Amino acid sequence: MKKWLVFIMVLLGMVVIAACADDSSQEEEGGSDAGADADAASEGGDATTLSFIHWRGEDKEVFEDIIAQFEEANPDITVEMNIYPSEQYQSNAPQLLRDGSIGDVFTSFPGSQFETLQDAGFFADLSDEGFVSKFSEGSLGVGQADGKQLAIPYQMVFNMPIYNKGMFEELGLEPPTNWSEYQEVADTLIENDIVPIAFPGADIGPNQMMNSMMMNNAKDEDVFQKLEAGEESLTNEWWTSTLEDFKFFNDNGYFQNDALGTNQDSAMQMVANEEAAMLATGSYHMATLKELNPDLEMDFLPPMTVEEGEVEYEGIHTATFMLAIHENSEKKEEARKFIDFLSDTEIASQYANGTGQHLTVKDVQYDSEELQNTSYWITDKKTRFQPRYLITNASVEDAVLGSIENVLGGASAEDAAEEAQKIVDENIE
Repeated sequence: MKKWLVFIMVLLGMVVIAACADDSSQEEEGGSDAGADADAASEGGDATTLSFIHWRGEDKEVFEDIIAQFEEANPDITVEMNIYPSEQYQSNAPQLLRDGSIGDVFTSFPGSQFETLQDAGFFADLSDEGFVSKFSEGSLGVGQADGKQLAIPYQMVFNMPIYNKGMFEELGLEPPTNWSEYQEVADTLIENDIVPIAFPGADIGPNQMMNSMMMNNAKDEDVFQKLEAGEESLTNEWWTSTLEDFKFFNDNGYFQNDALGTNQDSAMQMVANEEAAMLATGSYHMATLKELNPDLEMDFLPPMTVEEGEVEYEGIHTATFMLAIHENSEKKEEARKFIDFLSDTEIASQYANGTGQHLTVKDVQYDSEELQNTSYWITDKKTRFQPRYLITNASVEDAVLGSIENVLGGASAEDAAEEAQKIVDENIE
């Protein structure tokens, strides 16, 4: 009996020892995980995540590299970048920014979107920020309202068709300077089985092409301001003649077949493959075209819709991709650091050359052949600020663009203008 008692006591002791050993092992394992979690929390605990939103998907890789440099210089700040399709961003930005959870740093288009975001109170006042002085003074106006600098235009964009210079040289064509010469060039291209203008009607639509088509038809730069004030009408000659020009281009094969059904990628591929001589967008697509066809030599060729002697404007420019800080952001100081970093001359030069964009930052150095060869448009050409961005009412803008799409779909210029003016009348005070 005693033997059995001793045996049982020994056995119980072994169980207790094993249990203690197991508990000790679990405590050590748990302690190790907790320490790792604590270290991770400690490493990221003081870091601030800055939300940056924009629409330039083609700039993703360049921005990722710049953001990595910024984070290295500012290890307590992490930048989370979200990119939206441009049309989606144009219409949905107010909803994205509404609760202040994203878009500590956000971008804005000039014109109607800027007006909408301003009315919603999303812009922080940047007037006293030191980085404002790093930008060309002449470009800052489109980001100002009520005497305040609410947004900083980062890009200087030329919203007019890009053309294949090498193709023109091979065919012995000179860039036309008036309407008669433009028709001759277009007819020569068609005779050589080349589409004069690749028109991305499915996604970009007439948003860009309308600016250079109307620049000399409506020389009054306040024409859309007057339209929204009820002092002008789309049924007047300045707009009906522009619609007639669009219809002429479409009916005479200056655009490709099914222009309204062609997206921007397909249109760019047409130019890269030299199936088309021009792309009806703007300078922001030059870098992509160069990637698609490294042998392309490019410049700008806006349509001249008036005869010699009537030409006042030679092209279109826009100060856009406006950088702003969310008024409701709790991370304004970090946001200021990020915009200041983007406006550094070296960083801005990296962005410009990496994306093929002219910038508004002072003293930017352009390395790419395309940017160097087209920078003369900034200094030597008389360009006009993009008229579309001077429309502040989004419904009026939709009516204007819709009238172009209607004539491309077969409507007469007069009918399209009348229908659009009815919409304008319903949406202006």
